[in-house]
Amino acid sequence: MQLSRSNTADLTYFLAVARRRSFRRAALDLGVSGSALSHSLKGFEERLGIRLLHRTTRSVTLTAAGEQLFAGIAEPISALEQALDDLNRFRDRPTGLIRLNVPLDAAAHLLTPVIPAFAERYPDVELEVAVSNHMLDVIDSGFDAGIRYGGTVPEDMIAQRLSADIRWVVVASPSYLERHGIPEVPSDLMRHQCLRIRSGTGHMYEWELERQGETQTVAVPGRLIIDETNYAIGLAEADQGLLYGPEPAFRAALARGSLRLVLEDWASPGPGFHIYYSSRRQLPAGLRALVDLIRELQPLGL
Repeated sequence: MQLSRSNTADLTYFLAVARRRSFRRAALDLGVSGSALSHSLKGFEERLGIRLLHRTTRSVTLTAAGEQLFAGIAEPISALEQALDDLNRFRDRPTGLIRLNVPLDAAAHLLTPVIPAFAERYPDVELEVAVSNHMLDVIDSGFDAGIRYGGTVPEDMIAQRLSADIRWVVVASPSYLERHGIPEVPSDLMRHQCLRIRSGTGHMYEWELERQGETQTVAVPGRLIIDETNYAIGLAEADQGLLYGPEPAFRAALARGSLRLVLEDWASPGPGFHIYYSSRRQLPAGLRALVDLIRELQPLGL
């Protein structure tokens, strides 16, 4: 089939849907209506004589032909997008849309402190931040990059450090500690109610505690399981148990006295936040500017 202007547009539409697995989200990315996007792709399938997409009221999946087309065009179109973005170096300042996928703690403690300065310094860059603790394939999902703790970055990605290492600590409310006692060693945790955290991979965090080179990993007990830090902090402040997590997330509660550090000499250092992106493409100019600004302002040290 000859590559006409309409086919080029339809390939772009198809790629957006294939990346996002959603007409609604793809339409938002493209700045068109969902109905117009669906109509265009139905026409494209009719001209090809091949079904590319399985549509239901809840999901969009690719047929075998759709998977083959996606595999064939994703990298060339990404290369074209990169070539257009590379033209930004001829501008006085970057432009365009940046899409990031980040966990809640990175959004709150790494990005939020630098966004005002970034918006003022680069007014022509649009920044879309999808906040989610669930780990996904950022490239297949249409993101330019993701942010994760260093130890969880996929091996086939390029990663750049954005923060210093982060201490993981145990906290509890003063009234909880008054009623139930203060744990002195890791084994004491087994006699307490603990707020258990499910990670973005679906696994339950085991509490990793370290003192002078000695490491203990504890599968703590607890009747409450949470997957979001701010909610867990609220429960800890409401005297529901001990909580383990990254120290920056607890700073405000520690400062106001609603939470206290315990087992402080067992605080465990962990890898800091890293931005990661495909090794097959360069960072867009706007994203390079954001990375440089985070490293300049160092909201979590470096």
